[in-house]
Amino acid sequence: MRFELLVFDLDGTLIDSKLDLGLSVNATRANAGLDPIAHAEIYSYVGNGAPMLIRKSLGPAASDEQAKEGLLFFYQYYREHMLDNTCLYPAVREGLDRLVAGGSRLAVLTNKPVRFSSEIIARLGLDGHFERIYGGNSFETKKPDPQGLNLLLEEFNTPRERALMVGDSSVDVLTARNAEVASCGVTYGLQPETFVEYPPDILVDHFDGVVAAVMEAPAIV
Repeated sequence: MRFELLVFDLDGTLIDSKLDLGLSVNATRANAGLDPIAHAEIYSYVGNGAPMLIRKSLGPAASDEQAKEGLLFFYQYYREHMLDNTCLYPAVREGLDRLVAGGSRLAVLTNKPVRFSSEIIARLGLDGHFERIYGGNSFETKKPDPQGLNLLLEEFNTPRERALMVGDSSVDVLTARNAEVASCGVTYGLQPETFVEYPPDILVDHFDGVVAAVMEAPAIV
């Protein structure tokens, strides 16, 4: 295999969480006395962590205190509803099984709060696949800062050329670049349009493509 350490983003990469995120954000806006906004707009705000998601979703007129109150409401609401509709993308479970069986070591590095991330992964039955799960509040910085990815490289004692960061947006590509590791972008996620400006080393349309990139070791384009 070309890569031995695979580091995955969560939302838009492993799980289809769009609807629950959209509903939770609009519930937060309703709690603040605001009208709902289009889910497509909400999805464009995902990727840089919950505080930024809520800050952008409440709009520029929201004060710091309103953003803080909104974030607390969002956390409570999302915790209760984060698996109402959220599910794995097609072929994810089978693909992860193949990767683990083939000797790959897996980790999750997401900007989503780690308690939500760990609970979602466990309740979807994937906790046995990942040796580490790090979230947006696991470190002082969030992706695209390479702090989390660099730590994973150290913990797994993996050379940079043997690691692959897999994600659905430019945030993941930039994280990989900043840590000097290869990146794989999935086009079925939340922000594939961001790959135009920041193209990944490998681009796939289905999770089977991730497995092929690791196990069949195609040339990086």
